[in-house]
Amino acid sequence: MRNLTEGNPARLILAFTLPLIAGNIFQQLYAFVDTLIVGRFLGVTALAAVGCTGSLMFLMLGFVIGMTAGFSIYTGQRFGAGDAEGVKKSVAACLVLSLGASFVLTFFGLTLCREMLVLMQTPPEILEGATTFISVVYGGIVMFVLIQMQTNIIRALGDSRTPTIILATALIINIVLEPIAILVLDWGIKGAALATVASQFCGNIICFWYIKSKVPAIHLTAEDIRGLDRKTLYAHLKIGLPMGFQASIIAVGAVVLQVALNNLGAVAVASYAASQKVDAVALMPMMSFGMAMAAYTAQNYGARKYDRIIEGVKKCVCMSVGFAFLAAAFNITFGTDIMYLFVGDGQDEVIGYGRLYLVVNGLCYFILALLFIFRYTLQGLGQSTVPTLAGIMELLMRVAAAVFLVKYYGFLGACFANPLAWLGACLPLAWAYFVAQRKFKHILARRALLAKPREV
Repeated sequence: MRNLTEGNPARLILAFTLPLIAGNIFQQLYAFVDTLIVGRFLGVTALAAVGCTGSLMFLMLGFVIGMTAGFSIYTGQRFGAGDAEGVKKSVAACLVLSLGASFVLTFFGLTLCREMLVLMQTPPEILEGATTFISVVYGGIVMFVLIQMQTNIIRALGDSRTPTIILATALIINIVLEPIAILVLDWGIKGAALATVASQFCGNIICFWYIKSKVPAIHLTAEDIRGLDRKTLYAHLKIGLPMGFQASIIAVGAVVLQVALNNLGAVAVASYAASQKVDAVALMPMMSFGMAMAAYTAQNYGARKYDRIIEGVKKCVCMSVGFAFLAAAFNITFGTDIMYLFVGDGQDEVIGYGRLYLVVNGLCYFILALLFIFRYTLQGLGQSTVPTLAGIMELLMRVAAAVFLVKYYGFLGACFANPLAWLGACLPLAWAYFVAQRKFKHILARRALLAKPREV
């Protein structure tokens, strides 16, 4: 466990972020490996089938990631305040609420997944493969929920290194299992999904073992579960549900955009899927800086060290925006070379579309860097209204791109969906942060005035 309320903010944030970058890249590499193996060994049609489920996976897994991260914000605040009993109660609440959400999500996911693919106008030639893949993933959603819950709790306690090691181990397991499932057992697309779920199961076992042996402060008993009260559960739901729904709102926009892409044909779907995988790996460091700010802000907010929050945001903006420009240069220069790993030679149209996507998105990475910092900082403060509003802005912008830009400009219009969504979300988040910053400055000025010795 690491205390983020003492020491140089820039060094603390960077030290916390570096393992997060590796962990998030490892997490993203699950989808990367699926796309690579499916595209190379099962063909472009299978790649399109898996690729068109991306928005539905985002719809479900985005909610899971947002919800569990929201639950752990409360954990971090209690840890920063030095409330050991509050930390333990928070962990119990995270477990109960996460298990309850898992059952609900599994039921609705399995019941509605095929209907959602049909509603999205998925091309008939890839519908069955897409249904198979997403059904297996939704069936194992409890594994994704529990590993996100456990790793987020560990991060809330100031440890970002251990979750990285766990995710790396799970990825290695996935890399071993997936070729066996596809090439040896001949399970096809279903095998790719099963391997991913199995690797998440193994990650959960490792996570549980680590907490059991290394973090005795959060060991739970049956009495801890029974002792939960409505106030504690409500405090977690108040932060977790809006963060989960915010991610789902954003995902609805991705679903609408996927419908527009489906109407452009399998080549456009495959190109968007492959270029997104390249793009997503580049985005992980910017997301990691944001996630670091959530943990850093939560602990310092709990400790009422508002000056450290302000300084931390300034330092993090400099680091993350600097990285955004480097990531843009790399993707624009080398991104299409990586795409060849997915589709192989002879797919010039797919590569051409992908180049367009990477240039348009890369030039706007700096907006996304700011978005992540402002969003996660506000979430670390326990705020949910404005981040949810920002999610609605992302939805509206992506829907506008799908309805108007794709209609008139084709694939180029789809490429502008992300930058427009980032800009629409960043504006209210920036405004809300500067309002919070002004409030903190007033509090700090009042403290300084009260601490000043009075003249006799």
